[in-house]
Amino acid sequence: MIVLVLNAGSSSIKYQLFNVEKKEVIAKGVVGKIGMADSSLVNKRIDGDEVKLEGEIVDHQAGIEFVLGVLISEKHGSVSSLDEIDAVGHRVVHGGESFHDSALINDQVIAKIEECISLAPLHNPPNLKGINAIAELMPDTPQVAVFDTAFHQTMPKSAYMYAIPYSLYKKYGLRRYGFHGTSHNYISRRACEIVGVDYQTQKIITCHLGNGGSITAISYGKSVDTSMGLTPVEGMIMGTRSGDLDLGVLTYVMDKEELGVKEANTLINKHSGMLGISGISSDMREIERASDEGNSRAGLALEMYDYKIIKYIGSYAAAMSGVDMIVFAGGIGENDDRVREAICKNFGYLGLEFDSEKNKGLRAQEAIISKPNSKIKVLVVPTNEELVIAKETVKVFENVKEKSDL
Repeated sequence: MIVLVLNAGSSSIKYQLFNVEKKEVIAKGVVGKIGMADSSLVNKRIDGDEVKLEGEIVDHQAGIEFVLGVLISEKHGSVSSLDEIDAVGHRVVHGGESFHDSALINDQVIAKIEECISLAPLHNPPNLKGINAIAELMPDTPQVAVFDTAFHQTMPKSAYMYAIPYSLYKKYGLRRYGFHGTSHNYISRRACEIVGVDYQTQKIITCHLGNGGSITAISYGKSVDTSMGLTPVEGMIMGTRSGDLDLGVLTYVMDKEELGVKEANTLINKHSGMLGISGISSDMREIERASDEGNSRAGLALEMYDYKIIKYIGSYAAAMSGVDMIVFAGGIGENDDRVREAICKNFGYLGLEFDSEKNKGLRAQEAIISKPNSKIKVLVVPTNEELVIAKETVKVFENVKEKSDL
């Protein structure tokens, strides 16, 4: 079965073409700077062939037309016809309370995704553009929506509710939803495969650490808490997002600086986090270099970053009455040995024996970085959200096909 996975952002489209039976990525690429004069498409094929096409790509439909054209082109293509693509899977960021699982896309599903635009105004609209473009260009090909929020729909009400008037929850759906669900799902399951244990028997804390980041508590196969909330700004300190913040601070700054809602939103999403503390960059590599050179604000930013993650891991271990595994993924989690060691060395009191030698210099490779006798296994597992989306697409496709055959 051939599945095309699309991740449509505000000005980009990332894609991968999977042969699911062979577990192969036939081709992958990205369309960048949509709507700008210097738009481009980069496509890489399984045999190493790579092409970059440059020129103005006016919108998402044009971008997807370019993608499909490259995939079937005689020189750089991977399939001879679009008919060879059996289904298309889309990453959709916010599914609200409507979706506890992936869904075959139809008019009703699209309407529900549209209802969630107010909860994810930066993400759901481009996701919908990708869906609509495929519907126009490949009208007979089934499409599946795979939601970032679905994995966290197993959280208990005590974990996802905010302590605000209950009427606001009923009226607007104001609650914690969580994100990065496909990543937390993949890395937790893959970690259990690596260690050779039953997923349903483990208490796992997954750390998806990147420019955006979240931490999730997974108890016996179910997400029971996660650091992001109604929006991706809650939780740990991120590249430009503040993470957890006393609301009184925000209202105070809005009053003193005479900020409107949009300006305040920009403040906590674009100008805070590691960038705001360090005054240098949102890039962890640049901050670490500055800290090594003696920059005190960079050093403070790193200490705050580590401390917040340690607090989350500690609180989740308490909430689950223990932890069997801690798993790191994401650009920072997979590549930054300093961060991993700074976090893990704190948990010796729980029986975690960290292996500094295995951790040192480890980048983007699957590995166990705890010692053999450690009570808590620590792993690095490079995430593969696209593979999860492809598998979910196949699952939904086959379920629908099975029902139609009955």
